Amino acid sequence: MNLEMKVPTVGESITEVTIGQWFKKDGDQVQMDEVICELESDKATFELTAEAAGTLKIKAQEGDTLEIGAVICVIDSASNSESKEEKTIVMEAAKSSQGGKTGEIKDMIVPTVGESITEVTLASWLKADGDYVTLDEIIAEVDSDKATFELPAEANGILRHVAKEGDILEIGGLICKIEVVEGGAPATATSAPAEAEQVKAATSGNETYATGHASPAAAKIIAEKGISSDDVKGTGKDGRITKEDAIIAEAKPKEAPKAADVKPAAPKAEAPSAPRIAGSRESRREKMTSLRRTVSRRLVAVKNETAMLTTFNEVNMGPIMDIRKKYKDQFKEKHGVNLGFMSFFTKAVCVALQEWPAVNAMIDGNEIIYNDFCDISIAVSAPKGLVVPVIRNAEAMSFDQIEKEVVRLAGKARDNKLSIEEMTGGTFTITNGGVFGSMMSTPIINAPQSAILGMHNIVERPMAVNGEVKILPMMYLALSYDHRIIDGRESVSFLVRVKQLLEDPTRLLFGV
Repeated sequence: MNLEMKVPTVGESITEVTIGQWFKKDGDQVQMDEVICELESDKATFELTAEAAGTLKIKAQEGDTLEIGAVICVIDSASNSESKEEKTIVMEAAKSSQGGKTGEIKDMIVPTVGESITEVTLASWLKADGDYVTLDEIIAEVDSDKATFELPAEANGILRHVAKEGDILEIGGLICKIEVVEGGAPATATSAPAEAEQVKAATSGNETYATGHASPAAAKIIAEKGISSDDVKGTGKDGRITKEDAIIAEAKPKEAPKAADVKPAAPKAEAPSAPRIAGSRESRREKMTSLRRTVSRRLVAVKNETAMLTTFNEVNMGPIMDIRKKYKDQFKEKHGVNLGFMSFFTKAVCVALQEWPAVNAMIDGNEIIYNDFCDISIAVSAPKGLVVPVIRNAEAMSFDQIEKEVVRLAGKARDNKLSIEEMTGGTFTITNGGVFGSMMSTPIINAPQSAILGMHNIVERPMAVNGEVKILPMMYLALSYDHRIIDGRESVSFLVRVKQLLEDPTRLLFGV
């Protein structure tokens, strides 16, 4: 029986989809609900699952654009029914050798990892397919657009992979199955396949029409290898050649020709070869991670949906550098962390935000939300992309508390261990492009916040001070803000206030 699979309805306004990637090849055996391909629309990416078990026949190729309802593939379920008896024999042999199996199958789905997260990417399997796992043992890592999460096993048993590394799964999607086992790991788990093979061999003693006959998938593999079915030993029911038999089969070695029959080959004239040019012209294509796709989408949205404007100023970093040079050893000895620039900037920003509350506010529909607290987001470059963990109530923290929190969050970001709670919220963002050598930039607002402060590198420049030219360590500051909520007076005054506090850090002690 041939089952036609058509492009499903994936949204009210979506009329067509594009085949992004086939996870199965033409002629492969598929199981019901197994993911076979990925469909892309103008809004999202969807996974197409098999509606029955059988042999897959692909009708549309990767990159093809199909309308909703168009046939995308056909599943021949007849070939699947032929191996039911064989599977029953194998299962019975497995049960006899693994008495701990209960027959229960635990489906593990992608858990809810955050309110705004709708899909995740399977980053890596920590356990192989067929491994025995215990309850709460970490078996995989999944990436969202905000953080990396560990997936623990939900039962004791044998792990069966459903999704592959790199697959994008929606929340609630099937990621793996666990064949539940009681009484610990099966002592003879590895012997079941061998016993099953022996049982199958015993049932194939009498030759029938199926003896030496290849299944559709096996026939395709045999043809690709260019070998004869006579060279393949069938281990299926009644000697049928299965797909596994075809994969491991090899052609019989041909007899070496006699010396008398070998004629010396005539020398060929060498064709002139193309000149070699130094340098590589190789290229590679990689799929964007969930984090990178989300960051890309949000940055474009911010540019399109806000009235973003940037104002600049410069600050003399000499006073802060003198304080750090004078007290850094005592500070580290007492608090166990280095005295960095970030604590000075965070304290200065908190003071200025409380004086200019519009910079610390955000738009929600037709209303403006003013915050009496300062949750400062710190942009950190992690291995998988830019993340923005949050320092809560930074206005009430001391210098050493801020430095310790910055070190803690940056370390978790580098290890991809940040939680959703640690990256949720934030009323204002600080980003430091100076660590990479940036002299000046226009940072993009971290929505739904209304402003972001950009730090840059420190460069010694000649400056006019009281009629004299002095060489001072200067830094450019950039404040990008949403002009819909922050006026020019507020943005410029805010940045000037930050400049005053940084150039005279004693103001931070007395709040003036």
